[in-house]
Amino acid sequence: MDLTNRLQAWSPQVLSLLRIAAALLFMQHGTQKLLGFPGTGPENLQLLSLIGVAGILELFGGALLLVGLFTRPVAFILSGEMAVAYFMVHAPQGFYPVLNQGEGAVLFCFIFLYLVFAGPGAWSADAMRARA
Repeated sequence: MDLTNRLQAWSPQVLSLLRIAAALLFMQHGTQKLLGFPGTGPENLQLLSLIGVAGILELFGGALLLVGLFTRPVAFILSGEMAVAYFMVHAPQGFYPVLNQGEGAVLFCFIFLYLVFAGPGAWSADAMRARA
């Protein structure tokens, strides 16, 4: 068996690792906005404000991605959230993501967009539901 085939055999598991790592990192943004951890969050946060809804999406959408439940629709929504975040918050500060501090939003946007098409991977609640 050549190297390409060996690596390809692990693709579903590594896709799961990408999903899990991205979800854990993403959830930190939600906990920071909603719970003030890590660091501090916005003062007097209104849950139905733009930042409040973003925090809810980041925490609870991230949790769904973490376990791989409803992965494709959740990833689609979160990809859209990150596109909106980039164009509303970062792009007005300049063209280059490295200068406007928007690299994270761009990377999350495209990782989540990839998950819409690739699915959750082997280690997910969606995969368990499909097998049942």
